[in-house]
Amino acid sequence: MHLPSRRAGVRLTLLYGALLVASGAVLLALTYLLVARFPADRVLVDGVEAGGGAGVDAGTGRSGGGFPGVRPAARSGDVFAQLQEQAVGQHTDQLRQLLVQSGVALAVMLVVSAVLGGLAARRVLRPLRAMTGTVRHISAHTLHERLAVQGPADELKELADTVDGLLGRLEAAIDSHRRFVAHAAHALHTPLLLERALLRKTLIDRDATAETFRGSTERLLEISERQARLLESLLALAGSHRGLVHREELDLARLAEWALHVARPESERRGLRVTAATGPAPVLGDPALIQRLVCCLVDNAVGHNRPGGRVDLTTAVRDGHAVVSVANTGDRVAPDQVDRLFAPFRGPGRSIGDGHPGLGLAVVHAIALAHEAVISARARPDGGLSVEVAFPIRTGDPRKGADDIGQLDKNAGFH
Repeated sequence: MHLPSRRAGVRLTLLYGALLVASGAVLLALTYLLVARFPADRVLVDGVEAGGGAGVDAGTGRSGGGFPGVRPAARSGDVFAQLQEQAVGQHTDQLRQLLVQSGVALAVMLVVSAVLGGLAARRVLRPLRAMTGTVRHISAHTLHERLAVQGPADELKELADTVDGLLGRLEAAIDSHRRFVAHAAHALHTPLLLERALLRKTLIDRDATAETFRGSTERLLEISERQARLLESLLALAGSHRGLVHREELDLARLAEWALHVARPESERRGLRVTAATGPAPVLGDPALIQRLVCCLVDNAVGHNRPGGRVDLTTAVRDGHAVVSVANTGDRVAPDQVDRLFAPFRGPGRSIGDGHPGLGLAVVHAIALAHEAVISARARPDGGLSVEVAFPIRTGDPRKGADDIGQLDKNAGFH
């Protein structure tokens, strides 16, 4: 039933009123039909009901006691004909009166229905108005407040509990966003201060030589590369939260080999032993994001390792999932602190100065979530971390979409 009014109270009033009026109209119609179906030509003669001439005492033919308008000498057929005619007229008149009175009762019922409908609508909407006022009162500075509706476990209580849950998640999301923005601003501000200090030192040094300028330039280039990596991580993190727009068939093995190739200079500088067992692992997803995920895993394993340590990388298909697993040696991590490593800027041992501000595993978590992948991480007993990401396996050619790894790297924005 489509009603033109936009206010719920008016709509409910009209709905309740229409239902009451319709119910009254149906009741009156049924009453009228029942009365109308009663035979109008039946009369009672000497305690016997008769109609249409049936049941007449042929022996006497008497009417059994004075009927108005009936002549005593009239024959029995004329008597009953007159009685039937009179009964039909009375029945018709009664139906007409019943119809008129029913119309009056229906008009009265219309007014009563409007009043009762308004009261019922107001009663039904009262808890909703209270919840609406409370939700309007809650702002970005008072998200800790809740509706906290008390009462029976009905639909309104369920709605209030759902809104409370939504407010709780919104508060947590806003707090996380504020912390993330603060940490990101700090991460971007610190390199700018270092660059400014280096430039100022070079300018005010009157005895600066070409070698001094070269050293300062190399230092500025290193800081700029760290900023670029940070911005790439932030962009990947933001892109993963927007959801997947572009999907291609990829092979985790090809991406893992490329990630190891990119990290080879740093791993050789640290004297790390890198072992790779890359079996075909087809997935369907965003090429740039998945490549960023694999590179973040490798970069985290190399950057948070001890000199002369080890990095083990594996890609395979297992239990219906395409799996990429990276394990490394390094400092010991408490098992209860593993989950903290996947929060932005929360990982222990992260710092801005070493070029690892703690976004790598946060990016991995966000990209995996966007691809409906499952992450499992555990602290190694001898130090370091083992991280495994399992993607839902996709059928098809695993080489499709990754034949030109250089083009993929260009699209992902890696240098």
